[in-house]
Amino acid sequence: MLDRWSAALVRPTLHIIATRINTFGITPNQITVSGFFIGLLALPALATQSYILALLFICINRTMDGLDGALARIRGTTDVGGFLDIVLDFIFYASIIVGFALAAPSANALMACLLLCGFMATGSSFLAFAAIAAKQNIENPVYRNKSMYYLGGLAEGTETILFFIAMCLFPTYFPQIALVFTVLCAITATTRVFAGVYTFRQGNV
Repeated sequence: MLDRWSAALVRPTLHIIATRINTFGITPNQITVSGFFIGLLALPALATQSYILALLFICINRTMDGLDGALARIRGTTDVGGFLDIVLDFIFYASIIVGFALAAPSANALMACLLLCGFMATGSSFLAFAAIAAKQNIENPVYRNKSMYYLGGLAEGTETILFFIAMCLFPTYFPQIALVFTVLCAITATTRVFAGVYTFRQGNV
């Protein structure tokens, strides 16, 4: 829901940094992979209840995730880069929830499982639409047939990071925060499914 505004806010700064990075010959994929492994360090930090350290790793990961896209827009986007970005992001997101489950299994495990189910719902609805949209040559599903909820929704990247920050700052409230996030994921997945069905039925008329 907030991605379009947050992207517009940080894009100029990321572009400036990416322009500097480009002079060193660093590739977007190198930033993607490096950011991924740095982000994975949040898992053991969370498991040992080092929440502020985990938050640092999360913030570095998300910053590098923005930088790889900014650099790709300068050097030229590739299918490999897009593939790595999506796959590694989903693994990173899941690892954060696993970290909280390991930190306090008795208190967090159930809600962590439910939230991971929510991630599966939002992720599968997003990726399934992308696959079928490519097959039907739908170039901009955000505006086609007003299916703007399909790529967007209540739970997008910006909301995910905000919830991760809240979880790290208030770890004892993880179950409650995770429950709210799970509900947002369920609503997002539901609207995406309905929007996807409507869009593809229009294309098959």
